[in-house]
Amino acid sequence: MKLLILRFSSIGDIVLTSPVLRCVKEQLKDAEIHVATKAGFADLVRFNPHVSKVHELGDDIGDLISRLKAERFGAVIDLHHNLRTARIKRALGVRAHSFPKLNIEKWLLVNLRIDRMPRIHIVDRYLSTVAHLGVKNDGKGLELFIPAEREVPLASLPPSHQSGYTAFAIGAAHATKRLPQHKLIELARLIDGPIVLVGGKEDQAVARMIGDAIGGRVFDATGRFDILGSASLIKTAKSVIAHDSGAMHIACAFSKPVVSVWGNTVPLFGMGPYQPEQPERAMMSEVPDLSCRPCSKIGHDQCPKGHFHCMEKQDLRRIAELVNA
Repeated sequence: MKLLILRFSSIGDIVLTSPVLRCVKEQLKDAEIHVATKAGFADLVRFNPHVSKVHELGDDIGDLISRLKAERFGAVIDLHHNLRTARIKRALGVRAHSFPKLNIEKWLLVNLRIDRMPRIHIVDRYLSTVAHLGVKNDGKGLELFIPAEREVPLASLPPSHQSGYTAFAIGAAHATKRLPQHKLIELARLIDGPIVLVGGKEDQAVARMIGDAIGGRVFDATGRFDILGSASLIKTAKSVIAHDSGAMHIACAFSKPVVSVWGNTVPLFGMGPYQPEQPERAMMSEVPDLSCRPCSKIGHDQCPKGHFHCMEKQDLRRIAELVNA
């Protein structure tokens, strides 16, 4: 059976699809799995041994559709479920199964504080799309495959960091999902031992501030490496601190002890750190009993209330204790 799996973005969401790829391939021996994703995220699935071919989405979805039509798929598994994937499904004209996005339930929780969210992780919602094929969750968690030549060698880090470090992933897609700069610096002061700051070019200004405040214990890797290079720094860390971001899911894919720091979003959305084989390694820090939270299912450029309690009131000492343990 030739299956097309659709998930265009983003980093964390694509890593969260990895159990579907593995379970389908291992439980359906005749399955040939193709994945369509944005070109910028293709490396997240390109080296997965369960994937036969990756189809990259560029600026022209029509071009992608033409290439997909030529493959003559038997079925489509839609793990993105938006207008573009709807267009692809119509064009291919084969049976398709789409995961439940729960947008109504999320809207009720964000806007009316009515909790109708099912207690089910998004991994299991993704896997529900292949349940009709007899595929079940194998409980092995997330995966990310990095070829050796794409890893950042430990020898390229300062000697002080080569024997172990905490990876501090300081970024997130929206400001209300990130600790403010002064809190990042305060938390870094509380972390024992060497720290590697992980993030993109957009995080470099804040990373410089952290490095200036803390000194030589901090190695700034923000903006220096591609997705897989940054992921390899998480892979070789002894522990990880991350926001509700792709870095959190990458840490889980490598079974790392990870403390995820939650701001305007909530794990109740079903996208918390997923380590079913070692759940004690998936730790979370939230400010309890905030009536304004969640204020968005995604995030804002600034706190709508102006106080940013969900991050300003984080228990940084507890976070550091969990990482330093």
